[in-house]
Amino acid sequence: MNREDLTPLEEALGYRFQRPSLLWLALSHSSYSGEAQASVAVSGTASGGSAGGYSESNAGPKTDNEQLEFLGDSVLSFVISSELVQRFPQFREGALSKLRAHLVSENHLAEIARRFGIGEHLLLGRGEEKNGGRHKATLLSDGFEAVIAALYLDGGIEPVRRLIANKILDPELERLSVHGDSWTVTDFKSALQELIQTKAHQQLSYLVVDEAGPDHHKSFTVEVRLQDASSPGNSAHVRRAVGPTKKKAEQEAARQMLADLRDSEPPAAVPESAKVGE
Repeated sequence: MNREDLTPLEEALGYRFQRPSLLWLALSHSSYSGEAQASVAVSGTASGGSAGGYSESNAGPKTDNEQLEFLGDSVLSFVISSELVQRFPQFREGALSKLRAHLVSENHLAEIARRFGIGEHLLLGRGEEKNGGRHKATLLSDGFEAVIAALYLDGGIEPVRRLIANKILDPELERLSVHGDSWTVTDFKSALQELIQTKAHQQLSYLVVDEAGPDHHKSFTVEVRLQDASSPGNSAHVRRAVGPTKKKAEQEAARQMLADLRDSEPPAAVPESAKVGE
């Protein structure tokens, strides 16, 4: 096994695995392990681990990350629940549940996986590779949960707690606004982007369409445009907003767009980060 292949991921996680085979297993999608097993059956010899340095013999009876994903989901939920109870003693159960649901939502976990570069290290079958599996939110979030489980099995709960607290909770809580016993999203652009990333046929763009006033008291009009390549005539949904800075105008335009999408789409299609605080 070539350990250096996973060094960038270990550095991003801030943890060096004592049993790197666990990390390889966490990155092994069922499409990859299925092809590897079929190859073994045909050749009659064990796989030598040519894909990314992974060897089936290192994984024991488990050849894909599904069990690790199952465990990681529970470990992640437990650690986040514990952290939230400690950080927000004033929150009632309903507010804690909503916040946890946002933090463990598929879209949010997929975004974290992208930050860590997990997609680049996934072991995928040829078909899944061709279908863009490295960029699918489901595969990314599942892979991240599996990595959490691998980290827990290799080092115990403490490195998991540090990772979640320092690299997941802290950055996300910075973009949330907490008031007493409730909270809301303040970064509407990020929340909107999370939603758009789940729809390959939609593209999002921002454009300053007007500037007015003297330099010391300017106002900016920003247009956010959601282009849908799958719709007749390649139609676009547009919202405009005015603000004292480009950033504030963009945030307001994004907030309006999110409100439109929330009203027009089924609840499952809108990410938790777009619905929090309701």
